[in-house]
Amino acid sequence: MVRMLTRNKIRVIDARVVLRTEDGALIHMSYGGRATFPDELEGALRDASSRHLIDPSRYYFRATPLFQPGAARYPWINGIVAVGSGRLIEGGGVAYDVFELQ
Repeated sequence: MVRMLTRNKIRVIDARVVLRTEDGALIHMSYGGRATFPDELEGALRDASSRHLIDPSRYYFRATPLFQPGAARYPWINGIVAVGSGRLIEGGGVAYDVFELQ
């Protein structure tokens, strides 16, 4: 994942990952997004051991994933539009709740 911090403190996200489905199929997911954190959270964000405890309602963390399946049984995923809401998780990583827009 690439994150760039702009002059106005907006974190620009550019990521590519490979997902493995329960049946073993591989799906390439790429996503861009934005994350903004209020100035008063800067100190807490630097502490990797506890930053996951920051309530996600206190910051903005969104992504727009695109999917490319390698398996022929998942062609439908190419045609969806999705949005993800991110949150900081234990261990220094991030997790997303991803939803298909109807």
